[in-house]
Amino acid sequence: MALTTAQPGRPTVVLVHGAFAESASWAGVIAILADDGYPAVAVATPLRSVRHDADYLRAVLTGIDGPVVLVGHSYGGMVISNVPVAGVAALVYVGAFAPVAGESAADLAGRFPGSSLGETLAPVRLPGGKTDLYIRQDRYHQQFAADSTAAQAAVMAVTQRPITEAALGEPSGEPAWQSLPSWFLFGSEDLNIPVAAHRFMAERAGSRRTVEVPGGSHTVAIPEAAMLADLIREAADAS
Repeated sequence: MALTTAQPGRPTVVLVHGAFAESASWAGVIAILADDGYPAVAVATPLRSVRHDADYLRAVLTGIDGPVVLVGHSYGGMVISNVPVAGVAALVYVGAFAPVAGESAADLAGRFPGSSLGETLAPVRLPGGKTDLYIRQDRYHQQFAADSTAAQAAVMAVTQRPITEAALGEPSGEPAWQSLPSWFLFGSEDLNIPVAAHRFMAERAGSRRTVEVPGGSHTVAIPEAAMLADLIREAADAS
């Protein structure tokens, strides 16, 4: 049985969160898409490694009938870049990494100055020697979601999903954006991925349309869900 089936003229929108977030972070845009008749799936990204997470996303996609628009936030951009193109019609990057083969999230975040993420991280040692990373709750609002309310950010900080340290350093394979159209949205005040890196990645990927939100944080699509929904509609209409 299919997980969901695209409606006539409406591809399924598959939303892939990144590190330090979780699938409910898409709630605002999901509500708008539902009103417009777009089926959607918000994937619970494992955040274990680029290859593992891409394999997980690929498995989810096999349960979806019809065309798909993939939307990735932050590290989720690494994940959507590393799935085969079959069935996927368009890619939307939201404050997200868009790597070339061999690049990691850490490489791209450090390519230009401006990221303060490292100083906010709290490591958790795991059995077997790996390390999970969280953002300290007292630093979360300013670092990750400065354009959301303090109350919203407090809940996000408590419910954040950790990512393995190794995942941030894992190199990408050949990216899907080389053969698929892409759209980009990001905030000018992103403290995780410097805005210069976003501009660089969007231009390199040949972005069909790039939206830079003045004052927007790393999670700009939470307060600007309608703006992201507009970009997704554009990607869907062009696919």
